[in-house]
Amino acid sequence: MRRLKEIIGYLLGGILFVGLMPTVMWLASGLPPIVHIGALRASITGLLVIGGLTLSVWTIVYMKRHGKGNPMDAFGHEVAPRTQNLMTDGPYRLNRNPMLSGTLLYLAGICVWLWTWQAALVWVAFLAIMMVQVVSEEHRLLRDFGEEYKTYCHRTRRF
Repeated sequence: MRRLKEIIGYLLGGILFVGLMPTVMWLASGLPPIVHIGALRASITGLLVIGGLTLSVWTIVYMKRHGKGNPMDAFGHEVAPRTQNLMTDGPYRLNRNPMLSGTLLYLAGICVWLWTWQAALVWVAFLAIMMVQVVSEEHRLLRDFGEEYKTYCHRTRRF
């Protein structure tokens, strides 16, 4: 059952963040053409998308190996098994939310690709919703890890 929850968590995350969010951005933008965007925009898009996905995947792998769990925790509800250890190394040395940072970079790349104010507005709305999630998760981490988490917060930025 635990393995099934993990698989569902990874699938939901991939569908939501990698597939659905860019689709919503594209639809909100009025279905602009997604080819022939020019070399500069294509380069910036590529760097942001690849960098963001790389950071997110690194975080997921690190979380699975060192945290003994997975990232799918939605507004205080465990969608898949939570991590058992507080992670402060690997991508978590960079900031306390490296997976979300990677996702935000990825979606910023989609904004550059689409190049519309509507896509940027969807990105801002996503950020606002994720900030609520981050604060909820911080409360849970404080409950679960106490002083260890407080110390980590003092030496590491949220983003």
